[in-house]
Parts: sequence; C-alpha cells; structure tokens
Amino acid sequence: MNRQHAVFDGHNDLLYKLWSAGDRQGEAFFAGRSDGHLDLARCRAGGFAGGLFAIWVPQQGPMPDFSALPLETLPAFDPIEPADARRATLEMMAIAHRMAYARPDDFRICRTAGEIEAARAAGAVACVLHVEGAEAVGPGCDELEVLHAAGLRSLGPVWSRPNIFGTGVSFRFPGTPEEGPGLTEAGKRLVRECNRLGIVIDLSHLNAAGFRDVAALSDAPLVASHSNVHALCPSPRNLTDWQLDAIRDSGGLVGVNFAVGFLRADGRREAGTPLSVITAHLARLVERLGETGVALGSDFDGAEIPDALDDAAGLPRLVAEMERAGFGAALIERILWRNWVDLLGRSLHPPRG
Repeated sequence: MNRQHAVFDGHNDLLYKLWSAGDRQGEAFFAGRSDGHLDLARCRAGGFAGGLFAIWVPQQGPMPDFSALPLETLPAFDPIEPADARRATLEMMAIAHRMAYARPDDFRICRTAGEIEAARAAGAVACVLHVEGAEAVGPGCDELEVLHAAGLRSLGPVWSRPNIFGTGVSFRFPGTPEEGPGLTEAGKRLVRECNRLGIVIDLSHLNAAGFRDVAALSDAPLVASHSNVHALCPSPRNLTDWQLDAIRDSGGLVGVNFAVGFLRADGRREAGTPLSVITAHLARLVERLGETGVALGSDFDGAEIPDALDDAAGLPRLVAEMERAGFGAALIERILWRNWVDLLGRSLHPPRG
C-alpha cells in the first residue's frame, strides 16, 4: 500500500460490477480484472486504502447509451420494483461479506472510523458499505435495521429516479437540482431512522427540495459523497452555492466525483479531460467549505473518468496534479484520507433508543 498518500474514497461501484458479472465470490477483485477501475493490485499501486462501496440496483431492461444521446434530452428513470431491489441489494452485500471472510488480510468490512484505521495499518482495503437508492427499504424502515446489522453505514435515499422516499435529479445538461418535490413522509422517517442508527445520509443524487428537507431534519453532518460544483459544471448532479453553504454550516463534506460529465463546463463525456479540471473543483470546494470539508468521491467503476487517471493505480498522478496546483502536503492528506475518516468518526455511532 502507498503509505505516503493513502486514499479513502467516497464512492465506487465495484460490488455492482462484480454482481452484474456473476462473480458472487468477488474473486476478480483479488485475481485482477481486465476492465474497470478497481482490483487489489491497482488499489495497492495507487494507495487506495478504503472507501464507501456502493450497492446500486440497476433499471430493469437495458440502460440507455448516454454517449449517443444529446445532453439536454438525457432520459429520466422510472421507479423500480422494491422486491427486485431487496434481492439485488442483499446479493451485493453478500459479495462484500464473502470477500471479507475469504481474504481478511486484504479486504475488511468496517463499521467505525477505528476499524478503518486498523484496516489501513494492516494493509487491508477498508470497505464501508453504502446503499445508493433505498428501494430495498420499505416505508416502515424495518429492512434498514437488518442492513445496519449487516454493516450498512451510509445510505443515499434516492438515485436519479423517484422512489417512496423522494426524488432524484435527472442527468439532463445543463440543469439545476431544483426539480421535483421534497421528501415524502416515509422519506422523513428514513432520515430520522438513519440518524438514530448512525447511518450517514448521502445527498448525492437527491433533488434540491429533498436536500432542504434533510438539512432541516437531520442532526448529522450533511454529506454529498460524489458530487461537484454547479458553478463550474451546471449539471443537476452538482451542488449549488446554497447547498455548499448548508454542508459547510453543518460540518459536513463533499467528495469530488471524477466523472468527466460532472467536471467539464460543457458537460461532455470526453475521456481526454485533463486532471486540472478535478483540481479546479477541489480548489473551489476548499474555498467554499474550508480545508476540512473536501474529499474524494471518485465514482470508480461507475463512470467515465479522465484517461490521465485511468484507474485506481493512477491516483498518484492526481496527487502530483494537486501539488502542481499549489495544494500543500497537509491539505492533500486531508483531502485524500483524513477528512473522510474524521467525518465518519463524527457520524457513525451505536444505535440510539
């Protein structure tokens, strides 16, 4: 593991990729993958020491080819069946547990900040389980109790589609997050239950009205695990100034997304996008949130990222770009590791009541 620049990353889709490939043991992560962004060798080469590992349930039927569609007409997504979501969520969570059981020296499910630090010290990748879109949870939140017991520590109430809890933003470009209604009563119950259980509420993908509702209800720091600056890239997935101010005032955090379509001012999915575009978003976030409110949320295995980064093994190239942009050593360490671990230390707690 790259000890000098260990990285804790706020978002990846490895578990979905393993599940969709039928790899129920997660063997490809350890043996090496011929595609994608993450496997054990590349994590070690790049200093990727841990992160939030997302469980995301796809749409039924084929996903549209975004690269072939005009940005302003990218489709909205319909709700998905809760029974399908529960099955897929449990199957992906089971993959993570099998990986941890089989190779505890290389991969560990972590439930606390202390366990993350211990995994790093032992040279194991620290996996914090995250659900992206809570369709597996019913309106009474009973399933949330079980998922928490199985290690869930972070949850996004919605992906970019509506569900019983709220509404996600579209992918249309340009646009703003001011689209659709706020949280439902079930969504407000979900926020309260996450606060009680000590589960981070992830605001990435949530629309502005839902964001306001979470900010009004939650007693935890506000977090957007993989979002960027709307002023630099006017995607509905990115955060406007008032949202950034709310995150700052709560003591929260934003993880910068490496997806080129959420970085570029023109929203285009061009793999030749330079790494300086990532550091521009990082710098603007530091200016708005302060040095303790900015981290990484790569979207590895879930998005098209700059060719200059390529995969997790390329993280040292991003560090070098941050140094060229004038980021000091202490700030780089905060962005790469410390801010996420500190945030989780303040947010994860034993269930209350």
